[in-house]
Order: sequence, then C-alpha cells, then structure tokens
Amino acid sequence: MPPSSLAGIRHALERGADGVEIDIQLSRDSVPMLFHDVDLANRTGVQGYISQHTAAELTQLRYHGGWPYDWFQHERIATFDELLTELADQPTFPYLHLDLHEEDGAAGATPYVRSPMLVRALGRVLRQHRVPLARVLILTDYAPSLRQLRRELPGADLGLEINENFDQRLGEATATGVEAVVLSKYIITPERVVQAHARGLQVVVFGGRSRKAIERLLSCRPDGIEVDNVPVLLSLLGRRGRPASAAVPQAAANAPNGRHMR
Repeated sequence: MPPSSLAGIRHALERGADGVEIDIQLSRDSVPMLFHDVDLANRTGVQGYISQHTAAELTQLRYHGGWPYDWFQHERIATFDELLTELADQPTFPYLHLDLHEEDGAAGATPYVRSPMLVRALGRVLRQHRVPLARVLILTDYAPSLRQLRRELPGADLGLEINENFDQRLGEATATGVEAVVLSKYIITPERVVQAHARGLQVVVFGGRSRKAIERLLSCRPDGIEVDNVPVLLSLLGRRGRPASAAVPQAAANAPNGRHMR
C-alpha cells in the first residue's frame, strides 16, 4: 500500500500493529493531509507540491506506481480528518506517530514558513475529534514547531527526529523539553539509547524490513519501533497480532518515567 494511505494504515492495524506512523503535510487551504513524499509527481504523476493544491483537489488524486503495483491498490490522497473519523470506530484507539513534513519544496518557498499554520491546523483537528493525546506522539526535526506544539497541545508527547549529528541534536532535544528522540535505523546504537535514557528521553527507531535488520534494532532496546514488516516484528516479540491494549514486551521495559511510546 502507498505510505500514509488509509488502506496501508488499515492493513497495519489488522496485522496487529499497536499504532501507525503517518506523514502530515498542509494543503494550500490549510488542511492537514496524509502524504509522504516531498512532491506529488513520484506517487501520483501530478506535478507540484501538497502546499500548491487545495484539499478538495488533492483528495481526487490517485496513487499510482505502474503495473503490477496498481492491480493491488486503488488509493487516493486522504485528509487527516478522514483518518480520525475512521479510527473512531476502533475498539482501542491506536497509537499515532505524526511525522510533520514542514520544509516546503515549492519553488521560491521559504523553508518552514507554513509551520505555524500546520501546528495550529493539527491542533484544531485533534481537538475536534477528541483524540486521546496520551496515544499521540508528534515528531519533527524542526525545534521551533515543537515549542509551538507544547503550547498548542500541552497533553501530547513530542519527539525530535534525529538523522545525523546525534550528540548535538540530543542536546537540542533536552533543551527543547521533548519526551522522545526519534532515530533513524542508520544511527541507532545501544550506547545512544542509554545516552538518551540518561537524559530522561524515550527512544523511537524507524526503519527495518528484514528479520535481521529488525533483530538488530530490537537489540538496541528502544521504547518504540516503527517498521514496515509488522508480522516479523510481532514474531520476534513473541506476539501474534494481539490488540494495541496488550502489554508491551521487553523493548519498552526500560522506558523512562514508566511510559510507553510503542
């Protein structure tokens, strides 16, 4: 399924994931949209960026990947509102890791210029749907948005995404007062997890598809793990698709403050 598509999210939850990581971008008319890529062309064939189209225009766009990929999916771009409406029917509200994609790639756009609007729009939609903020982690690599999110959604956990310069960014996370750091599979090590825990931060890692790769990530003992291959992860954790209310296994045993990112 296309990343951050409704069908992909359904599929992950049906396979036993505790929650999903989804990518959020802001449409031209300030509607939070689910979309992963920087531009539209690669996944829809339409030129331009999310910020250059209204939500009504975007929700008419179908994902495509060519034959035979398009035999298996008929998804379109969705709004965050659509997702929350659907999740309201879940017996247990899943964990949501909301990855803010803020650096607008449109020609001439000032990086992060629309970040304040995205934060306000996200807060508005979460409040409208009465989403339990204890099930939400909002992450970004842009510290000013995290400070604004703290004011906008004081009950939500926040995470600073780190893809490089670990020591410097760890200090930034501490100074910003977030609950977690979100590390790429390429930079996580057991030692870095210990460093983050020593500062009272939880660690979420993203990436990993093969069994060997997921085994390595689990050996680092993160508090939460985002992978594409849910069945293999559950197998390694000794779980068989139990619902999100089930106890978290040893990967979260050492979480600071006794809280779980999943």
